[in-house]
Amino acid sequence: MRYVNLFLLFLLSCAVANGQDKSKAFVERIDAGFDELVAEDAEIEWLGEGFKWTEGPVWVKGKGYLLFSDIPNNRINKWKEGDGVSVFLDRSGYTGTDKFTGEEPGSNGLMIDADGNLCLCEHGNRCVARLNSDGSRTILAHQFEGKRFNSPNDLVFHSNGNLYFTDPPYGLPKRYDDPARELDWCGVYLRKPDGKITLLTKEFDRPNGIGLSPDEKTLYVAQSKGEAAIWKSFPVKADGTIGEGKLFFDATKWAGKEDRPGSPDGLAIDMKGNVWATGPGGVYVLSPNGKLLGRISTGQRTANCCFGNEDGTVLYMTADDYLCRIKTKVKGLGF
Repeated sequence: MRYVNLFLLFLLSCAVANGQDKSKAFVERIDAGFDELVAEDAEIEWLGEGFKWTEGPVWVKGKGYLLFSDIPNNRINKWKEGDGVSVFLDRSGYTGTDKFTGEEPGSNGLMIDADGNLCLCEHGNRCVARLNSDGSRTILAHQFEGKRFNSPNDLVFHSNGNLYFTDPPYGLPKRYDDPARELDWCGVYLRKPDGKITLLTKEFDRPNGIGLSPDEKTLYVAQSKGEAAIWKSFPVKADGTIGEGKLFFDATKWAGKEDRPGSPDGLAIDMKGNVWATGPGGVYVLSPNGKLLGRISTGQRTANCCFGNEDGTVLYMTADDYLCRIKTKVKGLGF
């Protein structure tokens, strides 16, 4: 028994050293405005674990379940209340016949379009695609001016059908130094409903999470770079392109801290225009003018989040190898 206990203590110490200690999770209130968004007694609920790297959660309205990516496993999982986690789609981001030599072949960001179809950023296939009702895929975007994208990461739809997405190199086997790279920048793009693709900006080294304000006049983009862990906001023009961006929030001073692992990544917007953005240590809750209201500190590298449940008042979070959630007092955008 003594050796068993020592072994269990060893496993616990390894988990804590790797940032997997769930006991470090807490809700951090920074501004009084946070009280209108999250109840004082709200706690993080852990729904699933044992994945490799969770990402891209999306709630499927009317069907009562959540989908999320497990990128290294090249899979989309489904979570439903009472049923737990099951496999929704294998080979979600790489469908090639050759062995994928990188670490992140699977799908990343997920989104439901106006017709109820699942749209996904496919790392290994280096494209944005739509999963049709018959199980077939339609490629929405795979190249710009004849050159293949790096590995589309996250996406958001405008109500007029415009699609905005980011394209860092995380899905390439050697990332920035991969010989298969065809573009020498990491861009933010606009895809029109007719298929035309426009490069909006290449000012980010690592563009990642992306979202639109409730009035669709502001585009938010996260940069997952420790030395410049920032979010920027851009005015959206009538033609769908963007104007000059400005700094929305800077979390660089927390990046690299042992108790706040991770970088800016995915984000979600609530109906009041607050931005719930994953960053060092968890989810940063930011007012529409970029004021930090509070943090949901998971203690993990937190990749993405979305609002869910049929009333839109639950924030689901993908945090390293976990899936978790917290109840909110505000509805997510679109509910």
